[in-house]
This record gives sequence, C-alpha cells and structure tokens, in this order.
Amino acid sequence: MRRVALRVWVLVWLMLVWILLWGNVSAANVLSGLAIALIITLLLPLPPVPIEGRVHPISLLGLIGLVGWYLVQSSLQLAWLAVKPGPPPLSAVLRAHMAIKSDLVLALAVNIINLTPGTIVLEIDQVRRMLYVHVIDVGSDRAVNRFYRQITQIERRLVASFEREEHWRPSAEKESA
Repeated sequence: MRRVALRVWVLVWLMLVWILLWGNVSAANVLSGLAIALIITLLLPLPPVPIEGRVHPISLLGLIGLVGWYLVQSSLQLAWLAVKPGPPPLSAVLRAHMAIKSDLVLALAVNIINLTPGTIVLEIDQVRRMLYVHVIDVGSDRAVNRFYRQITQIERRLVASFEREEHWRPSAEKESA
C-alpha cells in the first residue's frame, strides 16, 4: 500500500511540475503531464530507497524551524559581507563528519547545507560520512566555529527526526554488505 501511494505521489508531483512549466492549467496540460509522468516512471525508474527509521513530527518541526532560522541568519550575514567596505571575505573548503546512518537522511543533510546561503557541498565521502563544504566566511575562528556548530545542530535534529536508535532498522542491503 505504501509503495502504491508513493508511486501515485510521484506521478502527481511530475504532473504538477509539467503544468507549472507550461504556466496554465488546462485539460491538455493535465493529460500530457500525466502521460509524461507515466513515461518517466515506467521507462526511467529510480532504484528503491530503503526507509530505515521513522519520522518524528515534533522533532521534524524543530528541524524545520532551525533550518528556517539558519536561512534568515546566513542571508543577513551574506548581505552584510556583500555591502561592508573592505576586502572580500576569506573562503575555504571545510571538512565535516556526519554521524548519519541513512543515505536518504544524508542526502537531506546535503540539501539543507546547500540551501543555506554561503555554503555548498563540493564532495561527499559516502563511506566515511564526510562532507567537504565550501564556506564563504572563514575569516575568524568564530566564523569557523559557527559553521561547525550549525553542522552539529543540523545533524542532531536530523537524527532526532529520522534516526532515533529505538526506531532504527537497518535495511536488508546494509545487513548483507
């Protein structure tokens, strides 16, 4: 049942994207969107992603709030860096270890980091759970510590939202590997 609901959701999502690309809702756009969605899902299926934890809605709300706060905070910091007089800020690639077990949650962490202004993930070492992140402002120890503190808080919130030990069930693929 869950698999069918997911497939229906993917079809609806792809159809909505198609309608948004065309810019108006019409019978032709809905039907052609559905046809394109069916072609994509049948001819180009994605591999199944194992769901190994459980979603905790209260923790998820905390994660959403934290990410929203970081988006506002880093946007203001970047705006200040753009208008303040003086030389451009010092940037660097920093390495951050993520103690996240699930590949799906690791991908979510990478997306959160990429959405945060001033940071972008350049490389992911999936085996060691290491991220290499380009950070715009590393001109002081305080700025570097702020980055690592943000990574740690995001990691803690992701684990609380999706990977609590009491609800964790490794997928069959990982157990056999």
